Amino acid sequence: MLLPFYQNKLIEAGLDEAGRGCYAGPVFAAAVILPKDFHHPLLNDSKQLKEKQRDLLRPVIEKESIAFAVSQVSNSEIDLINILQASYKAMHLSIDQLSITPELLLIDGNRFKPYKKINHLCIVKGDGKYTSIAAASILAKTYRDEYMQQLHKKFPQYGWDKNKGYGTAIHRRAIEANGLCKYHRKTFNILPNQPEIF
Repeated sequence: MLLPFYQNKLIEAGLDEAGRGCYAGPVFAAAVILPKDFHHPLLNDSKQLKEKQRDLLRPVIEKESIAFAVSQVSNSEIDLINILQASYKAMHLSIDQLSITPELLLIDGNRFKPYKKINHLCIVKGDGKYTSIAAASILAKTYRDEYMQQLHKKFPQYGWDKNKGYGTAIHRRAIEANGLCKYHRKTFNILPNQPEIF
């Protein structure tokens, strides 16, 4: 059972990212401010839900949230600043875009780079504990999956419509056969001998 909020006085925003461990594509992050009384029976950590359930929840979250934003940081920038900093940046960009300034940030995970003067709280497995973080996890995941579906049309050989850029056996075999493309994260040392990039 998800908790509706951490405290009842300040405006809370839940934050989560998607795609941090992927071999290819951007990292996405979402920030969501929900009404204190928001409830949906399906709402949970996005990893615990089926794709159809996530797709059903996304428009509900977008419609009923007080404010939400989704941002991305590209694979080339991930290579420049590293995936941890890119995840922080994506979260910060999402907070920037919120139409209402939150007073407390609930972050999924154990680390965060402070955003301006807004207090934050890191919550391990927070996407399975608080509604706003669960909602953020669903938006980040569905937006990223949609983006990877589009990239799949350009590079269908990697199977991104199914693996979404994660290092599955099929994806690894495709990299061995075809090399890396411009959407792969070069600093992730995906192969011992980096093949040609096209």
